[in-house]
Parts: sequence; C-alpha cells; structure tokens
Amino acid sequence: MRPSTKKTAKTSAKLEPLAQLALEALEDVKGQDILVLDVQPLTTVTDTMIICTGTSNRHVKSLAQSVAEKAKHSGHQPLGIEGQDQGEWVLVDLGGVVVHVMQAQARAFYQLEKLWTPPEPVDEPVAKPVKAAKPRKAPAKKAVKKAAKKTAGKTKSAPRKAPAKKRS
Repeated sequence: MRPSTKKTAKTSAKLEPLAQLALEALEDVKGQDILVLDVQPLTTVTDTMIICTGTSNRHVKSLAQSVAEKAKHSGHQPLGIEGQDQGEWVLVDLGGVVVHVMQAQARAFYQLEKLWTPPEPVDEPVAKPVKAAKPRKAPAKKAVKKAAKKTAGKTKSAPRKAPAKKRS
C-alpha cells in the first residue's frame, strides 16, 4: 500500500525555483511518493530536502539523472551525485536542495522522512514531577539483636567430641 505523490512542509507554489525544478524533473519521470521537506530549522547543510521512490535500479538512476540534467540546463551545476552505480539510493546535491531517490526497501529501512521531519510541539507537560523518596529508617536495636541471634545459631563450628567415659 503506497501513498500517492504528496508534497508536504512546502507547497509547490512556495518552493524556491531550484526545488521546484527538481520536483518537476522527478514528476516527469514518474517518481513515486515524492516528499518535500523544509529542513532549514534542522540543519545548515541544505534548505530543502526532496525524497522520492523509484521502482527499480534503472528507474532510480533515471530519476536522479533527470534531476541533474534539468539542473544543468537551468544553470545549476550539481555539487555531487552519489550512489548511481548501485541504484538503490542516489543522492543529488544541488546545494540548497538535496534530492534522495531511493528504492522502496531502502526508503522503508532508513526512514529519512522520520529523521528530517521536525517534531510536533506537545501541548501537555511531558512528565509530572516525582516526589522524592523518603529515606529508610535504620532498623531498631531489638530487630538487630534478633537477627544476630538467628544467624549465630546457624554458623558452622568444629564437630564436638563425644564425652569421655568415666572409668570405675
């Protein structure tokens, strides 16, 4: 069960031109489950992260190649392309936009959307204050004496010799 193509965190109209260009390149080559994330509050490495699923090694390579070519034609030379040889996960670094094109198994395993989605604020207090535990009292003197008597009878001692018989 795959969710349809979705764009979250930013709508298409609000995307910067380079992110819009990458999104269109992925859609042109039938990229699936496209997710656009604004990661500015989380990292200084990039502003926008796009995650997309390809159906096979060849499809993943084709999607990444499409993004790189469209970026070059518009005057944005990719800073790097990693993983094209294997085709399971290809990363296209465009500077302000990083595109991850992955096969479904790799995407499910690494869960990048979970890693790069900022946590939602919690309205309720996280935890209630815990009362400090009361210190335990030292055992009463009578209890200590009783315990000492019980253990004294249980200690091993040397075997006793039988009493000597009296000679008459």
